[in-house]
Amino acid sequence: MAAIYFHTADRPFHFPQKKILKAFLGSVFQLEHTIGKRVDYIFCSDAYLLEMNRQFLYHDTYTDILTFDLTEDKSTGSVAEIYISTDRVKENAVNHDTIYTEELLRVMIHGILHLCGYKDKTAIEQSMMREKEAIYINAFESLTQ
Repeated sequence: MAAIYFHTADRPFHFPQKKILKAFLGSVFQLEHTIGKRVDYIFCSDAYLLEMNRQFLYHDTYTDILTFDLTEDKSTGSVAEIYISTDRVKENAVNHDTIYTEELLRVMIHGILHLCGYKDKTAIEQSMMREKEAIYINAFESLTQ
């Protein structure tokens, strides 16, 4: 199972049930028939992620997540850094009329799904991504209730 780590860049982060969450996120790889080796989540501000978006992707826009696939050999498992703006997640939770922790979970799952090969450029790909996110959100909520 993939090793999952949580870090902070420029602000504190708290997510309830961290141990369960890490195990669950690692299991998504197995459920998607993909090998996961290590994923480092880095929680940060909008300003921090905007600068990364500019520097590495040459996009001058805010985003909630950037996933950097650092895998050298897929046969030994995915290695990645996933940066998440907690500012953007909070705003998205309000815009999507959901609670912060659920939106945060959605974004965290979203990053793993990218590592499992899912894309979200077309409407069909976005629909599949949202469907998978919902499945895993429901599974996590069932696990923790």
